[in-house]
Amino acid sequence: MKKSINNLESKLQALLRSQHSHYTQGKVANYIPALEEVKPDLVAVSVATLDGKNVGVGDYQHPFSIQSISKVFGLVMAMNRMGDSLWQRVRMEPSGQPFNSIIQLEWEKGIPRNPVINAGALLISDVLTSHFSASKLAFVCFLRNLAQDENIHVDNEVYQSELAHGNRNAALAYLMKSFGNIEAEISDVLAHYFTQCSVAMSCEQLAQSLLFLANKGLDPISNQRVCSPKDAHRINAILSTSGMYDQSGEFAFTVGLPAKSGVGGGVIAIVPNYGVICTWSPPLNSFGNSVVGMNLIAGIAQELGLSIYH
Repeated sequence: MKKSINNLESKLQALLRSQHSHYTQGKVANYIPALEEVKPDLVAVSVATLDGKNVGVGDYQHPFSIQSISKVFGLVMAMNRMGDSLWQRVRMEPSGQPFNSIIQLEWEKGIPRNPVINAGALLISDVLTSHFSASKLAFVCFLRNLAQDENIHVDNEVYQSELAHGNRNAALAYLMKSFGNIEAEISDVLAHYFTQCSVAMSCEQLAQSLLFLANKGLDPISNQRVCSPKDAHRINAILSTSGMYDQSGEFAFTVGLPAKSGVGGGVIAIVPNYGVICTWSPPLNSFGNSVVGMNLIAGIAQELGLSIYH
């Protein structure tokens, strides 16, 4: 694996230019009205490396709704709090179904297939709600600590929009509750879940905040242990098999990096022993993944020779 980041900024600029014709391909998420208002031609990429460098181009300091990328942080918090007992309530297998499937959850008696589909993330939200006296504040503080930036907040407009249009997530939570796999009140679980999805961060902040997953659980900037090496391995494995929804296999096949997308247009990719790539472009493909974001990460991985399968 190549480790040089010589001329990285100019390479990223060239990649952005190469994607210009694709900036408005796909569709901005519209099932959450607040997300539909985001300009489709905003685009950003940031690369943070273990030696403390963070190179960004485009709108890389512009905050956006992290949406399902938040599932990574929630999972870390839940794993740290519950240990191996967590995996009795949620599995670690690819779903092969849409990320908000109710049918699969019914078939499997209220046990989500993995923690990065919606049912799994709601289960994680239940764990956090049940184990933290102020789980929403704890979550935001966790992000601020990782990004070393107190200027990270919940976008209240997005939160209210999520709350008003979250019926399917409520259905998933109530179904799990009927199987005895949700402990807290549904309203509290949903409030936590919608809060974490509504956090606004920039590519620069996200890339830095996830460096610990590229460094066996140790934050290379603060030297704090965020999770164990075993748990960092497990999270990266889940992101490799399930992080890009129903396109996870294709992404592993063509790019070869653990990754997580969000319907806000963000994509993060973990490069073990190197760093983190974060991209943002709001228009999504039919799988719910950023069209330009996926292309950018593929281009960076190819340009720098980054793949966990090399």
